[in-house]
Amino acid sequence: MKKLVYLLLFISGISFAQEVKPDLRTPYSTLLTHLYFLEQDHYSVAKSAMTIRGISKKEAQAKAIKIKEIYEGKGLKIDLKKIPKDANYLDTISTGDLGTAKHRFFPFPGRLPEVYLEKTGSRWYYSKETIANIDRIYKETFIWEFSWLQKHYPDFFEEDIGGVQIWKPIGFILMIGISFLLYLLLYPLIFFILKKIQKLFVHDTYVKSVELLQKITRPLVLIIIVEFIKRVLPALHLYSINNFLFLSLAIAETVFWIIIFLNVVDLFLMLYNDLKKKNFTKLDEQLTPILRKLLRWLVILIGFLNILTLFGVDAKAVLAGASIGGIAVAFAAQDSVKNLIGTIVIFLDKPFQLGDWVEIGNVVGTVENVGLRSTRVRAADTSIFQIPNSKVSEVDINNKGLRIYRRYQTELGIRYDTPPDLIQAFVDGIRQIVIAHPDTRSESYNVEFSGFGDSALKIMVNVFFKKLDWGSEQSSKHRLHLAIVKLAAALGIEFAFPSSTLMIEQLPGQESLATKYNTDKATIEKKTKEVLTEFEKENEEETDDPNQSKIPDVYSDMESD
Repeated sequence: MKKLVYLLLFISGISFAQEVKPDLRTPYSTLLTHLYFLEQDHYSVAKSAMTIRGISKKEAQAKAIKIKEIYEGKGLKIDLKKIPKDANYLDTISTGDLGTAKHRFFPFPGRLPEVYLEKTGSRWYYSKETIANIDRIYKETFIWEFSWLQKHYPDFFEEDIGGVQIWKPIGFILMIGISFLLYLLLYPLIFFILKKIQKLFVHDTYVKSVELLQKITRPLVLIIIVEFIKRVLPALHLYSINNFLFLSLAIAETVFWIIIFLNVVDLFLMLYNDLKKKNFTKLDEQLTPILRKLLRWLVILIGFLNILTLFGVDAKAVLAGASIGGIAVAFAAQDSVKNLIGTIVIFLDKPFQLGDWVEIGNVVGTVENVGLRSTRVRAADTSIFQIPNSKVSEVDINNKGLRIYRRYQTELGIRYDTPPDLIQAFVDGIRQIVIAHPDTRSESYNVEFSGFGDSALKIMVNVFFKKLDWGSEQSSKHRLHLAIVKLAAALGIEFAFPSSTLMIEQLPGQESLATKYNTDKATIEKKTKEVLTEFEKENEEETDDPNQSKIPDVYSDMESD
C-alpha cells in the first residue's frame, strides 16, 4: 500500500514539475501561453508574443505586454477554469454578418469587447482588430500617467517600503484627497443646476422636491467621483488589488444609481400629483403608493441583476432563468396574477373611488382601500370584507356613492273603515309635508293610495332625500315620520295592524263599537293646516339653531337597511 502511495506522489510530482510549453490549439492554451510567460518566475516575452501574428516580433512583444497591463489596469482577472478548451469553439452570441457563428472567444465581452481571440488555421491568436486597437485602448486605460514625474524623479519611483514602491500609496492618498475636493465643488454646482430645472415643473410641492433633489445630488456626485477614480487608478499600477478595487467601485456605482432612481421615482410621482391635482380623485391617491412600490421594486431588481453580472454571472442566462421561473411561478400562483390584473383593471376603469358606498356582489359597504391583491370594504356594521381584485373586476358593481339622491320608499297601512274623505285628506297632507320638508325633492315624489292589504289600506310614500350620507338620511326620515304621525293623530286616522275584530252591533242598551270619524271638511282643513304650520316651524328652528345635534361621523358612510 505504501509503495502505491509513493508511486502516485511520484507521478503527481512529475506532472507538476513539467514545464508549460507554448500551445495555441485552444482558447485556453493561448491565454495560458500569453499570461504564463509574462509572470516573474518564468518570464519569456518571446514565448508570450507567439499569441500575436501578422506583425514583427518586437512589436508583438510590446503588444503582448500592453494587453496584460490593460487586463491588470482595468482590474480584469482571467479565470482559466472558465476558458473553453475546445479547439473548434464557436461564439454563438456575437455572430458574423450572415448570422453565422465564428471561431472567436471574448475573455471580457462586456467590459473589453475589442480584445478577443480568433482561430486562424488550426491555432488561436489575438485578432487583427485587437492588435490594431491595442495602443488606443492602452492610452485610454492609462490616461493619467506619471511619466513626467518618473523622468524627473526616478529615485523616488524606485524606492519601496516593505516591497511596495513608496509613490503608489502617496498617489493613492492624493487621489482620495482630490476626490474629496471634487465632492465639495461639484455638490453645490449640480444641486444648483437641478433646482433650476425643477422650477420649470414643480409648483406646490417645491419644498419636498428640493429635499428629493438633495438625495439625488449626493449619489450623482459620488458617481462622478467613482468614474474619476476608475480613470486614475490604473496609473497607480496596483495590480495585486486592482481587481478588488474595480469590483468594489462597480458595486458602489450600481448602488448609487439604485439610490438615484429610487428618489427619481418619488420625484416623478410628486410631479404627477402636482400636475393632476385639479383632477385628482381618491382612487388616484391610492394608485400613487402602489405605483411607487412597483417602480421601486423594478429599480431594485434591475440593480440586483447588474450586481450579479459584476460577479461574472451571465445577465442573459439570469433573464432566461427568470423568465422560465416566472412562467412556473405564474402557473403556481394563478390567483395572484389574476388579482394583479384585476388591480390594473380597477385603476383603469375606476368603477369607484375611496369612500364610495358600493355593492360588490353580496358585499355592501364603504371602499376603504384598494391594494395589489384585494379591495377592503367596510360594511354598515363596521366589519371588514377583503374582496380579491380578480372578483371585483368580474362582478357587477353598484356604486351607490355616485347617486344624486337617496331614494326612500315605505307603505303606510290605515284601518279599512277609514272614510274616503279622510284618506284623501291624509294623502294630501303627506304630500304637503314632503314639499315642506327641507331635505326632500319637492319636484319628485309619490304619495298615493296604492292598494288593499290583508288588514289595512295601503298608502305608498316614495321620496328622494338630498343629503347622501346615511346619518343625514336617518335624521330626515325621523322628521318625515314624526310629521306623518302627528297628521294622522290630528285627523283621527288610526294605523292598522294584523288583527281580528268581532263587532256585535245589536246588544241591548249598547252603542255601536264602530269607530266614529270626524269628516267635517272645515275641521279636516284646520287640523291639517295646524300640523303643517307646526312642521314648518320646527324645520325653521332646526335650521337656525347652531347647536343642533349632528349625526356622528362614524355613521356617515352607512347604508340604511
